[in-house]
Amino acid sequence: MAGELRFLHVDMDAFYASVEVLDDPSLAGLPLIVGGPGARGVVASASYEARRFGVRSAMPSVEARRRCPWAVFRPGRFDRYAELSARLHEILTSYTPLVEGIALDEAFLDVAGAGRLFGPPETVAATIQARVLEELGLHCSVGVAATMVLAKLGSKAAKPRATPEGVTPGPGVFVVRPGEELAFLHPMPVRELWGVGPVTARRLGELGIKTVGELAALSPESLETAVGRAHGRHLHALARGIDQRRVEPDRVAKSIGHEETYAHDRYDRDVLAREVVRMADAVSARLRAHPAVGRTVTLKIRYGDFTTLTRARTLESPTDLARDIAAVATELLDNLDLAPGVRLLGVSMTNLAAPAEEVEEAQLRLPLGGPEDDPPRQSVTGAAAAASRSGHQSWVAAENAVDEVRERYGSAAVGPASLLEEGGLRLRRLGDAPWGPGGGGRVGPRREEGGPRGRSSGTGLGNPEGETEVT
Repeated sequence: MAGELRFLHVDMDAFYASVEVLDDPSLAGLPLIVGGPGARGVVASASYEARRFGVRSAMPSVEARRRCPWAVFRPGRFDRYAELSARLHEILTSYTPLVEGIALDEAFLDVAGAGRLFGPPETVAATIQARVLEELGLHCSVGVAATMVLAKLGSKAAKPRATPEGVTPGPGVFVVRPGEELAFLHPMPVRELWGVGPVTARRLGELGIKTVGELAALSPESLETAVGRAHGRHLHALARGIDQRRVEPDRVAKSIGHEETYAHDRYDRDVLAREVVRMADAVSARLRAHPAVGRTVTLKIRYGDFTTLTRARTLESPTDLARDIAAVATELLDNLDLAPGVRLLGVSMTNLAAPAEEVEEAQLRLPLGGPEDDPPRQSVTGAAAAASRSGHQSWVAAENAVDEVRERYGSAAVGPASLLEEGGLRLRRLGDAPWGPGGGGRVGPRREEGGPRGRSSGTGLGNPEGETEVT
């Protein structure tokens, strides 16, 4: 089934919450929640002191506060997390170039070729864990296995456990040794497998399947009937410990976007149109920083009753210009009914590719002026082509200049005039209130004001109504 040990899965323990404790030691030992504390906020990460009371990532903050009224809330500082994530990846890539980042706080490594320099995989895992603690001041858990899925499950087994009685430290490194894979895998709940979400779990439950072992014993035909042919084959293989995935160190982003949940439903089309411009400006800046260009603009709205709609348009040619993204997204907004009230708004770009020289020429034909059912435009030729090329180059130069000014003087130094408000520009940037409204600062009692205490660690990256990150 499996071969030799080669894969590591490194997962930071309660990354966001742990960074807050690192930078503010007065938070140590407190039930700490990173996320939006408002009525529509969401938990992004929770310390193990908070997890003792059932708080978990992606939980509504209202529910988290109900379970742990004395919790301390922090709004999160994405730039700081990204900084430490970059330092983590410097450590990881010092052992192998085959590192695939999954999120800011976790990554897969293929260390099959690192043995001569650094020793066997389990030694590399222990060394990485020690270096992360020494150089970053943070804890991580590492799974070691012959397949990626087992390595990921191993890192979870390496973590501490929070119960109402307290926190039990984990081993830190967990090795799934060849020949022991099924004994490790089969007792697990079926939800632990990649690809088993709530819908699939419900369908499997209707078949009486609760554990991975029971799933492995199910006939492939029955599984395919329940969840579909391709998905069924994939799950049946994973349940038997078979995983052909390999580390992809240069994983291409699938989307870049921003979305925001509002404290109160918004109805005014002009106000929402400015929000679209604000998000398009942020998306374009991140595209150029990535660097990437995209062809499909998607607008997402969620009404007050949680009904969610997405509208998308694929451009004739890729772009990274804010004016192009904003023009399409605004037109998509104009075709939606806003009367029910907008709870969440988002703008994203998909169908991403690396920028190429021919993109600039292709962008001259972007269909940004009329509805989707307008007649196709004529090709731009001759003097008209030269004028169009000149205009496009002017916009490219302008937006590049904006990037340079922001790099030197800060992100709020320059931006679209429509976003100018009393007190300056109101721009959207990565990490701004990413887990729902509610403001910043400390929310909840300090340690001396009482409340149960415990110890710490764990992972939390919930983001159901926060900012859409690079995926």
